Parts: sequence; C-alpha cells; structure tokens
Amino acid sequence: MAYGVKIAKGNAYKGAARKRRHIRVRKHVHGSVERPRLVVTRSNRGIVAQVIDDNAGHTLASASTLDASIRGGEGDKSAKAKLVGALVAERAKAAGIEAVVFDRGGNRYAGRIAALADAAREAGLKF
Repeated sequence: MAYGVKIAKGNAYKGAARKRRHIRVRKHVHGSVERPRLVVTRSNRGIVAQVIDDNAGHTLASASTLDASIRGGEGDKSAKAKLVGALVAERAKAAGIEAVVFDRGGNRYAGRIAALADAAREAGLKF
C-alpha cells in the first residue's frame, strides 16, 4: 500500500480503507472559482455538504442535517441526505454557482452519499 495507511482487520480496516480512498480522491479533486468542490462529510448521525473554493480557502455554501429545517424532520438518514443535497444545491445556486466538482470524502459512492449527490443534481447543480 503506497498510501501510508496501515492495514488492519475488522472495523479498523474500514477506517483505514476510507482514509486510503480519501487520499486517492483528494489527489485528483481540486475546486476552483468556476467549479468549486462539493465536499460531503458523513458521520453515524448526520451528513454535511459544503461548497468550497480551494484557491481562496472559503466555504461558499453549506447544508447539514443540523439545519433547523431538516433536524426535526421525519424520515431515515437517506431521506435527510436527500434534503441536504437539495438544500446545498439551492444555496449554491443562490451564490451564483452552477457547476461543482464532487468530493465524496473517501466514502463509497452508495447509500447516503449517492442520495445526496442525486438530489443535488436534480436541484440543478452540474457535476
């Protein structure tokens, strides 16, 4: 493994694999003014999406399951991820952003990550 993450067993292996994927993704994904980076951070309880301009180092738009409009809502974690995707796309378009580069943050493109990405695409973001 050339990525410098020690191989482990069980649940520790999942974390090591996620770190390896994250390093590999970040080598290729870089946000600019024209196409900022849509970063997805997933935890066991929630999900956060941020639109970041890497050149300036500023967050241009963000949404999270901790937002008041989503926090107390009904539905499972995937349904809330869809709401976060639609909300971050709405806020990004309000900031004048039409296209982004998707950064899945080392997570596999499935489940909540895919639900958020699909909702953001349906709301009008291009990636």
